[in-house]
Amino acid sequence: MPGRLFLTTPMSDIAHWLGIGDDTCDAEPPRRNIQPGQEVICLTTDGFQRMRWGMIPVGRVNARGRPVMETIINARSETFFDKSAFDGVGRCALVVDGWYEWTGETRKKTAWRICGPEPLIFAAICDTWQAPGGRSLRQVATVTCAPNSDLEPIHHRMGVLLERGDVETWLHGDDQEAAALCNPWPEGRLTIEKAEDVDWSAP
Repeated sequence: MPGRLFLTTPMSDIAHWLGIGDDTCDAEPPRRNIQPGQEVICLTTDGFQRMRWGMIPVGRVNARGRPVMETIINARSETFFDKSAFDGVGRCALVVDGWYEWTGETRKKTAWRICGPEPLIFAAICDTWQAPGGRSLRQVATVTCAPNSDLEPIHHRMGVLLERGDVETWLHGDDQEAAALCNPWPEGRLTIEKAEDVDWSAP
């Protein structure tokens, strides 16, 4: 499942590729190491919006009835439609060139870069968190499913990837229609290679 992302394709090209006339993100710089907690640009029912990657589920409380402050970056597709913690969340799409995964033991991990021949569209959920002090924060988490056979040797989960023609259904369809899209990406369509040239300290 995506733990870090990268996007070097200009957002204006992404908008054109999606068939959307939106120039609000033209100045977005290339990003080779997008980390949880950083801003990402998501496609919503109201166009592109900036959000924090990492969601504090609205409505989740602990045994004492106090709000849980745990941040999640991924939500399981098998359960999130039914969890009360996700009541009222919206759906959005996060478009990137790819993501990174790691295998191996601590301090000896191998980084893998996963991408496709075109940008990848992650199914995602979003909402607005009312932070302490009255601040409103738009936040997003990607949706995951079981991996396909290409990803299974690397990770036990993968992000739900959408076809361009399915974005409209994900954004505007009912829960049953959206849930039907939460399947592993077809085999053979992703490129998986060692990521040996990434400066992990750079943005």
